[in-house]
Amino acid sequence: MNYPVWYVPTFGGGLLIALVAIVHVFVSHFAVGGGLYLVMAERKAIREQDQSIMAFVKKHTKFFLLLTMVFGGLTGVAIWFIISLIHPAATSLLIHTFVFGWAAEWVFFLVEIVALFVYFYTFGRMDDRTHQAIGWVYFGAAWMSLFLINGIIDFMLTPGTWLANHDFWAGFFNPTFWPSLFFRSFMSFMLAGCYGFLTATFLEDDQARHKMIRYSGIWALISLALSVPTGWWYISVLPDKARGLVGGASPTIARAATVAAFSLAALAAVVITLILLNPKKARTKVMTVIVMIAAMGYMGSFEWTREAARRPYVINEVMYSNGILQKDVERINQEGFLKNAKWVQNKEVTDANQLEAGRELFLHQCFACHTVGGFNNDIIGRTKNMNYGAMQKYLATIHEKRYFMPPFVGNEIEMKALAAYLTAGLNKKPLTDDAAAGNRGKGLFEVNCAACHGAEILKPEIAGWSKEKIRTALDKLPALNPAMPDYSAPVADKDAVADYLHSLNNPGSTASAKELGATLFEDNCVPCHGFDVLKPKVSGWSKTKIRTALDKLSALNPAMPDYAGSATEKDALADYIVKQAGGAK
Repeated sequence: MNYPVWYVPTFGGGLLIALVAIVHVFVSHFAVGGGLYLVMAERKAIREQDQSIMAFVKKHTKFFLLLTMVFGGLTGVAIWFIISLIHPAATSLLIHTFVFGWAAEWVFFLVEIVALFVYFYTFGRMDDRTHQAIGWVYFGAAWMSLFLINGIIDFMLTPGTWLANHDFWAGFFNPTFWPSLFFRSFMSFMLAGCYGFLTATFLEDDQARHKMIRYSGIWALISLALSVPTGWWYISVLPDKARGLVGGASPTIARAATVAAFSLAALAAVVITLILLNPKKARTKVMTVIVMIAAMGYMGSFEWTREAARRPYVINEVMYSNGILQKDVERINQEGFLKNAKWVQNKEVTDANQLEAGRELFLHQCFACHTVGGFNNDIIGRTKNMNYGAMQKYLATIHEKRYFMPPFVGNEIEMKALAAYLTAGLNKKPLTDDAAAGNRGKGLFEVNCAACHGAEILKPEIAGWSKEKIRTALDKLPALNPAMPDYSAPVADKDAVADYLHSLNNPGSTASAKELGATLFEDNCVPCHGFDVLKPKVSGWSKTKIRTALDKLSALNPAMPDYAGSATEKDALADYIVKQAGGAK
C-alpha cells in the first residue's frame, strides 16, 4: 500500500514472477551442480587418460559458461526487476533484513565468474592439479551462493523465531533451511546430469557419447532418488497451515503436485533407459528433450509449490501477498484502507466514486494474485456467479472460507465499494442484494460456493445424485476434495443448499419443504422474533403441536396476526421450526 501498482491485467504479477523465476532456477541450480560435474568429469578423463572425454569436458564447459553466466545472469537481473515491480514492499523488507547475506552472496558470485573464466580459458595451458583446483574454487563459491540464497528464500516461508526477536541468524537458519539446502543441492546435481545429456548427445564418437550419457545418467538418477526423501523432509517441517495447503487444500498446489508426480516418473524412466540401453543418436536426442522437459516440470513444480505454500502471505505471518503488513490490519480496518494508501486518487468512498474507489481497492488488495480477463486466476470468471449482496458477505469472511486468500483490509464502506466493482464494474450486475429472492439455497450457494465453481460447472458433476447424497456430502466436503473447506453452517442452511443443488437437475423439486419453510420463516416471522427468541418457547414441541399452533396464532398471542398461508406452506413452516428447535417430528 506504500507503493504504486504495476498493472498488467492479462498476465498478472504472480504469473510473471513464476515464469521468470522457474527459468532462472532451472539455470542457476545447474550453475551449482554443474560445477561439481565439470571437476568430476575432468578427473574421470585424467584417470582414464581419455582425450575424447577431455574434449567433451571442454565443450561442455563452454556451453556451461554461456548458459549460466550470460543467460543465467540476465534472468537473475530479470528476477530483481520483476519482484521490485510486483512486490516492492517484500523486496525492501528482504533487503533491509539480510543486507549482510546479500553482500556476501554477491562476493561469492564474483568469485564464481572469475573462477569459471579462468577454468575455461586455461584448458591445456595449466597443469591438471591446478586446473582442477580452480574448478573446485568455482564449485565452492557456487554452492555458497546457494547456501546464502537458500536461507533468505526459505525465511519467506518459515521465518521461525525471527518473528519474536528479528535476529538475522534466527531468520537465516529458519526451520526449513537444512531440508531445503539438501533438497536444492541434490536437485542441482540432478540437473547437472540432465544438462550433461545435452552436450553428450551431440558427440560424434559413438563410444564417447554412450560413455558420457551413461555417466550423466548415473548422476541424474542418484541425485533424483536422494531428492525425494529430502523433499519429504522439507514438507514435514512446514507450518501446519502451509502443510495443509501442500496436502491438497490449495487447488494450485494440487495441480503442481500432479505435474511433479508425472515429471518424476517420466524423468526416472527415461534416465534409466538411457543408462541401460544404447539408443541411436536420433532417439537419444528425442529422449534428451523429454528429460529436460520432465526435469523442468519437477523443479518448476517444487518452486510453484514453495511459492503457493506461503499464501496468503508473501512473507509468512509478516506480510500478506498484497504487501499489507499483518500487524497493520487492525489499525487499517478502523481508519480505512484508502486513507492510509499512498498511491490512490480516492481517499474516501462516495456515491460518485464508488466504482473507481473499488477499482483502486482491487488493484491494491487483489491484483497481486488475480488477473482481469487474463491467464491466471481471472477475477471476472471467479466472481461471475456472485451478486452484490453475496459478494459483500463473501468478502467479510473471505480469509475464513479460503485460508490462502488474504482478508479484506478496510472499513465496511470500502468493502461495499470493492464488492460493487467486482459485480457491477467487472460483471455488469445491478447493485442490489436480491441474490436469493424466493430461493434461499441459491443465495447461500452464491455466498459460499460460487467463488470457486458456479452452478453450471457443478450441475453435471452431481447429475443423478439424490438430495440425501448431496446433503451428506455437504457435511464432509474436504473428504470429497481436500481443496474444499468445511461448510460450517447451520443444519437449515445446509438443507437449503442441498435442496437448491438437487433442483439443478430436478427442476420440479425446487420448492422443498425445508427450503420453503426457511424462506417462509424469514419472510413472516423474523421481523418480530428471530429463532433465538422462538427456540426456547417451542423446545420439545412436536411437529403436530407446532402445525396446530400455526392455525391459531392470534389465540396464542393477540399480538400475533393469524398466518394466512396455505396448508402446504404451514406444513413446510412447521417442518422447519421443529427441525431447528430439535423437537419430535
